[in-house]
Amino acid sequence: MQFGLTDEQEMIVSTVRSFVENEVYPHETEVERTGTAPREMAEEIRRKTIELGFYACNFPEEVGGAGLSHLEFALVERELGRGSMALTHFFGRPQNILMACEGEQRERYLLPAVRGERLDALAMTEPDAGSDVRGMKCFARRDGGDWVVNGTKHFISGADHADFVIVFIATGEDQTPKGPKKRITAFLVDRGAPGFTIRPGYRSVSHRGYANMILEFDDCRLPDAQVLGEVDGGFAVMNEWLYATRITVATMAVGRARRCFDLALAQAAERRQFGQSIGRFQGVSFQIADMITEIDAADWLTLSAAWRLDQGLPANREIASAKLYASEMLARVTDATLQIFGGMGLMDDLPIERFWRDARVERIWDGTSEIQRHIIGRELLRPLGA
Repeated sequence: MQFGLTDEQEMIVSTVRSFVENEVYPHETEVERTGTAPREMAEEIRRKTIELGFYACNFPEEVGGAGLSHLEFALVERELGRGSMALTHFFGRPQNILMACEGEQRERYLLPAVRGERLDALAMTEPDAGSDVRGMKCFARRDGGDWVVNGTKHFISGADHADFVIVFIATGEDQTPKGPKKRITAFLVDRGAPGFTIRPGYRSVSHRGYANMILEFDDCRLPDAQVLGEVDGGFAVMNEWLYATRITVATMAVGRARRCFDLALAQAAERRQFGQSIGRFQGVSFQIADMITEIDAADWLTLSAAWRLDQGLPANREIASAKLYASEMLARVTDATLQIFGGMGLMDDLPIERFWRDARVERIWDGTSEIQRHIIGRELLRPLGA
């Protein structure tokens, strides 16, 4: 593995970091204060991202994307992690599961999403089915040549702005020795479809302005043309396109940790107590040393997982390890930064308390820390027959 970045990769990092610093940082305070990302602000970020040539950079050139490798896209996400998610969301990285679109779906969903003309969202989580995807109750039944959907999804990020949603729905059930097992199908559902409602979700202390929404289906009728992939093939689509999204959480955690660390380092060097900078006290300098060591470890763990994908190597365990370690590292780094700032760290005059709050959700979404540990343990033990 080549540990140094190429000139092109260095350019990607500097370009995205500059964009975040100039186009996102100045608006973060307003988003925190109001709890919303104003539409005109969001549209401006989307427009500038398209002009920059980075919109849908996670998609191949053949469909209009920038064709970045997994490693290069991880570098993009790492730099975006420095900024408010409510705003960097509009930098535009459509769900790569849209590559499963076929026929007319490519013209209605895939290509407009890549061009930035239509926004998408992804919906799996339900009130009683979070980590247990097979336990979902939102169900679609056959009625003539259509599917009739009833049920609820919640914690759906990005659905407030989405023009359509990629929804995973139970379409059958099989009896197994371990009990009933749901068959899952992915559907493309347009905003405004009869029987489909998107409404505000819950108030979260993490990532203000990055709203979670509730989706409700009440006899929502969908034709076969809205099926993404094969009927009952939702897990196949999911496994092919979605499992690498855990890298996104890891890389963004690293980016946010580095921004937080920069503030902690400056504070340790500049703040004086007892006639000297607080960084001279072992209690602070050791924290600084631990922080950068953990950040670097999470960074390399994450980039190596992305590199394995580019090499066509198995990466499930490595991705789970990266997501687990980076998200838990971020919690420790933000907490240590707050401690270095003392009482001011808790005041909203500074962004420290925001980083601290935002860090908490990273250990929950896109697979909890417990799920990641389960994946890691399973990948290690299965080859031994355990």
